[in-house]
Amino acid sequence: MALIHRATLVPSKLDAIAAWIPTQPWWDGSEAEELDAVAAYRFDDPDGEVGIETHLLRSSSGTVLQVPLTYRSAPLPGADAYLVATMEHSVLGKRWVYDGVGDPVFVAVTIAAIVEGAHQAELVVQSADGSRSVRESTTQVWGTGGRASTSPRLHVRRVIDSVPTELPHLLGTWQGQDEPIVLVELRN
Repeated sequence: MALIHRATLVPSKLDAIAAWIPTQPWWDGSEAEELDAVAAYRFDDPDGEVGIETHLLRSSSGTVLQVPLTYRSAPLPGADAYLVATMEHSVLGKRWVYDGVGDPVFVAVTIAAIVEGAHQAELVVQSADGSRSVRESTTQVWGTGGRASTSPRLHVRRVIDSVPTELPHLLGTWQGQDEPIVLVELRN
């Protein structure tokens, strides 16, 4: 279960991604301010400390991009190169937002989801009055199952394409993408 607080974020997630993405080598060069949110999915941190959310965005050229983020209450030591932004969360306070590929919690949870054939987390929204409700996910993701080597490498497909793989992987669907597509591969 991913607990989501009704809150205001400054900057917004989309604004933070739009400012960061043009600095990435996999970016296709389109104008970042023309990104549209397509869908998102979450996984749970077993320790409940790190928020894990992956965003699927469409560029002005129609390309779907994937940006995994982690949200932390303090800086992640040694991960300055993966810092996307800091933001103010109206409920939780200052958050350090990292590119998930550089966060060991994202890597471990995603590898486990692939190997165990797990699905995305259930989204539970907590209101200011303490009440909770379940939010329908905009994305369905699941691992294919498989064996991981002793030191597997996680390969996040930043630019989503329809190239199949025989490797253990994470599949996803969302509105407008009814055919399951590979999002993340587990390489040896």
